This record gives sequence, structure tokens and C-alpha cells, in this order.
Amino acid sequence: MPIQQSDVLYTAVATAEGGRDGRVATDDGRLDVVVNPPQAMGGSGAGTNPEQLFAAGYSACFQGALGVVAREVGADLTGATVTAKVGLGKNGDGFGIIVEISADIPKVDRGAALSLVEKAHEVCPYSKATRGNITVTLV
Repeated sequence: MPIQQSDVLYTAVATAEGGRDGRVATDDGRLDVVVNPPQAMGGSGAGTNPEQLFAAGYSACFQGALGVVAREVGADLTGATVTAKVGLGKNGDGFGIIVEISADIPKVDRGAALSLVEKAHEVCPYSKATRGNITVTLV
């Protein structure tokens, strides 16, 4: 179920100038980066790109969700990492994205780790926002 405005605890604000070939900054100045298309898409690749920013946000959020579900079952996440791979490609007459999420949880056996990842995917706000809109693969 979607949240209502009255449920919002925090709102991030970022402003882009120049789209994929410009810069993006947050209202508090903590993030201020040059964005350029990647070389694979004919750009300079000199700056970051929206897909990298999305991958960074999704992986951080997903690891937070992983922490929530791990605490519920007493799983040890020491040394754990989450990687998000965000692919951009043609989709009909435009473009679309696809995501692959992988987690390395060294202190948890593979079966239990996969179960934690699946549970995290159910509670992660990014996963909820993308569910039914893009393909997200858990590995």
C-alpha cells in the first residue's frame, strides 16, 4: 500500500541541470556531482551517471532492509555487502532499466543468506517502488 504524505519521515531533494550531461546536487549540498553519459553510450564518461546513482541508492537501501530482516532472526551480517547492477537498454521506443541485486553475507550459509535476501526484497522501499515496473533479479 502506498504511503500518504502524512506518513513521510524524510524527503530528499535533488536538482539536475543539463539532464544526462550536466550536474545534480542535493539541497543540503552533501551531493554535488557532474553527470555524463557513459562511454558505452557515446558519452565522455567523465562524471557519474543516473544509473550509477540509482545503483548506489538501491544497494544502500537494500542493505538497510537486509539488516532489518537479519536482526529479526539473529543473523550475523558482519562483513556483508550488497551490490546493485543497474542496466540501461532500449525498451520499445525509449529506454528502460533492469536491476540485479547480489549480497555477500560471509557469516551466513548460502541457503539462509538467500532467504534473508528474499525477505529484504519484500521490505526494501526501492524494491517496493520498482516491483512490477522493472525486472529485479536476486542472485
